[in-house]
Amino acid sequence: MLTIATYGEAVLRQVAEPVTVFDNELHQLAEQMLQTMQQANGVGIAAPQVHRSLQLFIMASNPNPRYPTAPIMAPQVVINPQILQVSEQTVMGEEGCLSIPQQRCQVARYQSIEVKYQDLSGEWYQERLEGFIARIFQHEFDHLQGITLKERATEA
Repeated sequence: MLTIATYGEAVLRQVAEPVTVFDNELHQLAEQMLQTMQQANGVGIAAPQVHRSLQLFIMASNPNPRYPTAPIMAPQVVINPQILQVSEQTVMGEEGCLSIPQQRCQVARYQSIEVKYQDLSGEWYQERLEGFIARIFQHEFDHLQGITLKERATEA
């Protein structure tokens, strides 16, 4: 298990560096991040959250104690992501963050987004994400920009 950075640590406020080397070390980091996220009952985790300032995150939505109604998806490694287009519609929803334990916040996110990213072999993909999966992508993408849930939260 990797150590999860908590709110206030400098690594969470930095813009992450692009990934340029796609090697076994990157594969190992992704696997360790996935295990750390699953152990913490998360649905996503970004490299800055494990003290690595890299443009890398994992989305792995599955129902768990923190997100009992989460849709099921296979773990997806997202590297050097870009958001190409966003819907006009935003949706409020409750979010938590592994770096801000025991807190939930209401956050407005785009209902759907068009994204582009690389996988662990450096291959580029482009797809449209909607609903909860789009929410996870936007949350993790924010971590790569040095933005945490607290900056996005709407006061209740």
